[in-house]
Amino acid sequence: LYGYCYQDSEDIPDTLTTITELGAPVEMIQLLQTSWEDRFRICLSLGRLLHHLAHSPLGSVTLLDFRPRQFVLVDGELKVTDLDDARVEETPCTSSTDCILEFPARNFTLPCSAQGWCEGMNEKRNLYNAYRFFFTYLLPHSAPPSLRPLLDSIVNATGELTWGVDETLAQLEKVLHLYQSGQYLQNATAGGRAEYQRLPGSTIPQEDYRCWPSYHHGSCLLSVFNVAEAVDVCESHAQCQAFVVTNQTTWTGRQLVFFKTGWSHVVPDPNKTTYVRASLT
Repeated sequence: LYGYCYQDSEDIPDTLTTITELGAPVEMIQLLQTSWEDRFRICLSLGRLLHHLAHSPLGSVTLLDFRPRQFVLVDGELKVTDLDDARVEETPCTSSTDCILEFPARNFTLPCSAQGWCEGMNEKRNLYNAYRFFFTYLLPHSAPPSLRPLLDSIVNATGELTWGVDETLAQLEKVLHLYQSGQYLQNATAGGRAEYQRLPGSTIPQEDYRCWPSYHHGSCLLSVFNVAEAVDVCESHAQCQAFVVTNQTTWTGRQLVFFKTGWSHVVPDPNKTTYVRASLT
């Protein structure tokens, strides 16, 4: 939300106009075809948004109409734009039987506080909707194997509402730290790797192959933490014989690398470094 204004007209008194950020609509089928890194960014931004809603100056805010079409993507991050169905008041209650959180697939019963409010209902409604519309589809699919247990625990905990928003965000931030720092690669071994010759200031303009998910539809362009991970990726692709490290990075600071089927035509390029397979160790 960028701003709002009230204005009176002859037809409609007390008209409210909101000015929201312009972004791309959320298309789930397209998101499933993007890299895990980009999908994780969406989930992380959603976790941060839910934390903000749970701790807003107005109190805990819930989105009653929580669906992908209520959001837009701005620079790879999720933003909510439809605020018509936002509610601040918690649900009043006299017992826990008044605190049933209903969803199409299942229901949850929350405690009734001594003050007569359903505890955390606004927060838990947002969190379960985030699970069923976003986390369950975007978080685990094609994630780095060493991060899967933590990602599965996030999906399971939000699906069962055993965590609140604070713990969910803390675990998402932990995933970001492990991924961004390269710690998720600690158990990788160098045994059986081929040797690669480094050719600075050069690139391979052709000899591409396709892989999935790739940042480029006509070639295999992936992000890596370092050269050692690029070697592991190349070794895992049967057709890979070389790779080109670019000076471009993703939102986490990881380098973008083109993987190639050969190196018959290497040309100068001051912004790239080529690595070609030399011999097996």
